[in-house]
Amino acid sequence: MRPFRFGVALYVPGSRAEWMAKCRRAEDLGYDVVGVVDHLGRVAPVPALLLAAEATERIRLNTYVLNASFCNPVLLARDVTALDEFTGGRVELGIGAGYVREEFEAAGVGWGTPGDRFRRLVDVVTEIERTFDGRPRPPLLLGGRGDRMLTFAAAHADTIALTGTAPGAAEGRLALAGAGALAERAAFVERVLDGRDVELNLMVHFVRITDDRRAALEEAHQLVPHLGVEELGELATVLVGSAESGAEQLLRTRETLGVSYFTVLEDDLERLAPVIARLR
Repeated sequence: MRPFRFGVALYVPGSRAEWMAKCRRAEDLGYDVVGVVDHLGRVAPVPALLLAAEATERIRLNTYVLNASFCNPVLLARDVTALDEFTGGRVELGIGAGYVREEFEAAGVGWGTPGDRFRRLVDVVTEIERTFDGRPRPPLLLGGRGDRMLTFAAAHADTIALTGTAPGAAEGRLALAGAGALAERAAFVERVLDGRDVELNLMVHFVRITDDRRAALEEAHQLVPHLGVEELGELATVLVGSAESGAEQLLRTRETLGVSYFTVLEDDLERLAPVIARLR
């Protein structure tokens, strides 16, 4: 069973000092990975990670995740090579197919079909693998929920990110997959891996460390109204309760789904820290 890793996906722009302080705080709290999301209106991933490297000493740095449709494969391979060299080999490269149609339109990039977006991702991964052929490549994280994407990830990724979301997330809503749906996707990944040893990642979308679990679940229900309060309490992507119960939940998720690497969004940076401390 793999040891735990914890990541935080940062996205709020700020000054140089604010960004560096945030990255140092993640390292001080025991996180293993600082990630940067790739969305318009948020901080640009590559320069943000370079500054994160300057602010920290040990923490890994990842793109969580680059939109392949926004990338020229050859130019991205050049940038990743430089970023990996300048950060002392701390880079982990996360790539996805993109899912927010409005961002494609704003960037002047054709939305196309799911197949079109998947082929762009394949082109990017192929070029990254070609560029690093014969020398160490930054670990590759690929994520998604569809059979085609997960099968490709099983053949190429060092880390597979289970999205934990339902299709409604593509329209900009926080739509979480039910417990059964997530378990089915994890089981599918295990089948297509066919014995290959790959790390599994999951984003925990909602974290509240509290003695009033019911109130926290009611709060989560306001954000995710398509699932009932009791259903939300069963999700691996929702972590509410004491630090001790949170640690027990992550131990259980690792045992049942095989997930050992958990990521939270920036808003939950401080909230997950007591759980990390317990599991350390």
